[in-house]
Amino acid sequence: MKNLLKKNVIIPVLALTILFTGSAFKNDFFEIAKQIEIFTTLFKELNMNYVDETNPGDLMDTAIKSMLADLDPYTNFLNEQDVEAARINNTGDYIGIGAKVRTLKDKLVIVEPYKDYPADKAGLKAGDEIIKVGNTSVESYKDDAGNLLKGAPGTSVEVTYKRQNQTKTATINRAEVEINAVPHFSMINEKTGYIVLSQFNNKAASQTNYALRDLKAQGAERIILDLRGNPGGLLNEAIKIVNLFVPKGQLVVTTKSKVKKYNRTYYTQKDPIDTEIPLVVVIDGGSASASEIVSGALQDLDRAVIVGSRSFGKGLVQRPKILTYGTQVKITISRYYTPSGRCIQSLDYWNRNDKGEAVRVKQENYNAYKTKNGRQVFDGGGVFPDENLGTLKNSAVINAIANENLIFDFATQYYYNNQITDIDDFKLSASDFSDFKNYLKANNFSFETQTEKVLLKAFETAEKEDLGDAIKADYNTLISNLSTSKTKAIDENKDYLLTLLTKEIVKRYVYREGLYDYYKINDPKIKKATEILNSPLAYSNYLR
Repeated sequence: MKNLLKKNVIIPVLALTILFTGSAFKNDFFEIAKQIEIFTTLFKELNMNYVDETNPGDLMDTAIKSMLADLDPYTNFLNEQDVEAARINNTGDYIGIGAKVRTLKDKLVIVEPYKDYPADKAGLKAGDEIIKVGNTSVESYKDDAGNLLKGAPGTSVEVTYKRQNQTKTATINRAEVEINAVPHFSMINEKTGYIVLSQFNNKAASQTNYALRDLKAQGAERIILDLRGNPGGLLNEAIKIVNLFVPKGQLVVTTKSKVKKYNRTYYTQKDPIDTEIPLVVVIDGGSASASEIVSGALQDLDRAVIVGSRSFGKGLVQRPKILTYGTQVKITISRYYTPSGRCIQSLDYWNRNDKGEAVRVKQENYNAYKTKNGRQVFDGGGVFPDENLGTLKNSAVINAIANENLIFDFATQYYYNNQITDIDDFKLSASDFSDFKNYLKANNFSFETQTEKVLLKAFETAEKEDLGDAIKADYNTLISNLSTSKTKAIDENKDYLLTLLTKEIVKRYVYREGLYDYYKINDPKIKKATEILNSPLAYSNYLR
């Protein structure tokens, strides 16, 4: 009786302890507990009583993904494989074949072999389609076939692959693979150093630090930092990189959340390497998150000239929370703000339109802020470059082409059909672009615009109301005009498409390392950055 009494006393005390732990949680404790109980009861009854066999794991996976879909795309559930992928992304280290691989239903496609790593040494090239790993067919493998390539360092795996309709085999000796955050740094000319920062893993700051010191030792008196295509990563690494160029004790970023403990101000902690060296940061639409913290902070502090095109616009911070059975949830916990006070988040996931789609912040709703020198900058749409070198005219057509991997596939075809002896002089011609458009047609490239979806829905409604015959001719005319517009959109984006094609093709001949050497000579944004740095007056005028 005494033990029972103790249990009856302890349980309410524990409940009260949980109830009053954490300010954000305690206010909703009853509602959270209530909803969990409802869900648990429903889940049990469904799996016990449904007419057909159910898969509890699949049902729960659907439930979790549906719940998170109402939030933002960065709040995600991570299973054991996802957790390992996140670890690799943050550290840059893993055991494998040393190649970026795309997993499809019936094959594994080599997207990019890393120079001098196992896949490259075994002779595999971008575009190769692995159809069998050992004795296991990729097509018949139930789980993620990419896992078949993993294994202990020093072990080997035989793969069967297709290349240009020929079946080949290769033996790959697995090894430890290190993905550098700084894949390239070198001198562009006698006084200008060039650093490429491709991701913010836990090596980002140390490798950028090393590159900067090395270039200065080689005689660099000005620096280009290339953040194009860098999707971000670790916040602390971004702060350390800003710290290389600004004094100790400088505010870099502020985070604000409904949970008070996540409200933080981040200042530089160390003495910088160089606060005076002229600096240009190159960004594009693929520069996101930590890339925007670096470029946005350096812009706000008038410490660098920003060149390129508008960045992605991700002003949100995520934190992983450990769950049971090796899983995690990555939760958006706060928004971040650059030194001027602006948040560059471009999509509003919390005030969606009638279709449930996130709405892009309209330009008329941007708020103006001031840099350290009083220059005007804006929030709500990413980081706007000080020297804007163009944006997409139609992102829908570009996304559709990219999603179908047609640029990648065309580059594969081009590589096997063309020999290039001097990559530095490589240029795609008008004839090459015409070949690319023919390639799109031959592969039945098409994409449905939002306008077409709306028109089709309206036409289907009209047919149900017996009005279809009356508007059919007009509907067909509109669809025909839209088709013409889509074809025109490809021509309107010619320069951007040629840039994407050139990047993919150059990598086939000289790997990613050679691509950056190619950029130093041929890339318009690097040329413009170099031009700005060559003129102290032009550089200072941007920062006034």
